[in-house]
Amino acid sequence: MGWRDIQVDGTHYSQLEIQPTDYIVKNKLGWCEGNVVKYTTRHSEKGKAKDIRKAVHFLLMILEDEYGEQYQIKAVD
Repeated sequence: MGWRDIQVDGTHYSQLEIQPTDYIVKNKLGWCEGNVVKYTTRHSEKGKAKDIRKAVHFLLMILEDEYGEQYQIKAVD
């Protein structure tokens, strides 16, 4: 049994054809890009709208840090 056979806290990745971690690692994605993949992949099975807000947060980080774009946003819990 390897790490791909184990999931802590839920089953939201276990039914997927491609694990988000495999995709992230094999494509050498950075921290922010990897989190966008993770949260958008699992939103319907775990975090719902909160996971989409998390993905948007990481996308905004990329826009600001890599492209110098800034946005005024309202924080939502």
